[in-house]
Amino acid sequence: MSTVEKATLVLGIESNGTQLSSVEFDAAEFDPDWRYELVNGVVIVNPPPLLVERDPNEELGRLLRNYQEFHPQGTALDVTVSEQTVHVGSNRRRVDRAIWAGFGRLPSENETPTIAVEFVSKGKRSRQRDYELKRVEYQSAGVKEYWIIDRFEHVLLSHRFVTRETHLQTFEREQVFTSICLPGFELRLGSLFSLADRWDK
Repeated sequence: MSTVEKATLVLGIESNGTQLSSVEFDAAEFDPDWRYELVNGVVIVNPPPLLVERDPNEELGRLLRNYQEFHPQGTALDVTVSEQTVHVGSNRRRVDRAIWAGFGRLPSENETPTIAVEFVSKGKRSRQRDYELKRVEYQSAGVKEYWIIDRFEHVLLSHRFVTRETHLQTFEREQVFTSICLPGFELRLGSLFSLADRWDK
């Protein structure tokens, strides 16, 4: 008895608004020109991040890897990557930067990152998503810290999730940000925001 193979689902810009299960979404292939999320069973398709977001994100990645390689406590960082899909129950969120720390090993497939980092995009809807919706979702997924880097307000908001409590700290442009998950790591926010500022001129 012959079997008929089911064609692989390919998602692209035309898939925006399509209803899918998380199983269908995970099994799909993706047009690499777009970013994909699954929120409440609906596929959300967005353009790739702009240079004004990618440039400081790349710099943050460089600083983290320098910390890992050269700092005496750098082994606390296991790995960091940009544009990572995070499983939040049946939702699939795309995080600007994922950081795994404190495991002493590489993360397993789909393992929740220790730290999720979002660079705020332009627009009221994007701000609400980054400031409110993703904060709740990342906490429920088991993320330990959530950093919101807002180039418009020149602030970094650090949410540290401890049991059911959230410890919020706000760091301004002239300050140096540190994280309990990355002992000895120092992020000078002024230099990071300067990279974003040059694209807005």
